[in-house]
Amino acid sequence: MTTPTTPEPAPLRPLDESWTTALAVVAHPDDMEFGAAAAVARWTAQGKRVVYAMVTSGEAGIDGMHPDEARRVREGEQVASARAVGVEEVEFLGFADGVLEYGLPLRRAVAGAVRRHRPEVVITGNYRETFPGGMLNQADHIATGRAVVDAVRDAGNRWVFHDQLEAEGLEPWGGVRQVWVAGSPDAAHAVDVTDTFDAGVASLRAHAAYLDGLGWEHFDPAEFLGSMTSATGEAFGTRHATAFEVLRMGWDD
Repeated sequence: MTTPTTPEPAPLRPLDESWTTALAVVAHPDDMEFGAAAAVARWTAQGKRVVYAMVTSGEAGIDGMHPDEARRVREGEQVASARAVGVEEVEFLGFADGVLEYGLPLRRAVAGAVRRHRPEVVITGNYRETFPGGMLNQADHIATGRAVVDAVRDAGNRWVFHDQLEAEGLEPWGGVRQVWVAGSPDAAHAVDVTDTFDAGVASLRAHAAYLDGLGWEHFDPAEFLGSMTSATGEAFGTRHATAFEVLRMGWDD
């Protein structure tokens, strides 16, 4: 009797970097920094424009700090964190932290951001049920990612959220070619972040109040991020890499 063998995973494929503008839409300040910021640093260093849109301000994220104060602190940390990887444009969409729901208000807000910034690529966080390794995902992440995927389509349809055209002068934008999902268990693509790994670490360190509030004794951002990027890098053939699930928004993309 032969022993069944586990098939080798398919090799990670390089991302298509032939774009000029990307919009990253995630639930909270720090969501980009826990994995994807080093990739953003790579792209801004190439001269690409990357815009951040935070659905919430993370105001429920620090147990020992009132949400009104936490909102101010976390927005400030996110702006500084974004600058560490070359991002100058950061929006906060103003939804309540911790209680996000998938639905039309969230889709409308994200569609508006897509129409304002007119990206070719939209980046979001993992919205699958689990993270790689099996840990359960968080409700805000799931609601945001689902809304992002649908809002990208909404943004290109003149008759969806038509009031944005009339009241805000936002023309439809159907130019998003792909949505890239960071931290997805279904990731099949990657990008080399060896040269920008340190910038990604600096970006996470900028969330000092939030990290302190988590109470993770001896947490080391470089060690944490390196454990992920080095494993992905080994699979990708580089020292450090970041993996993404790629969702094609058109037949030819």
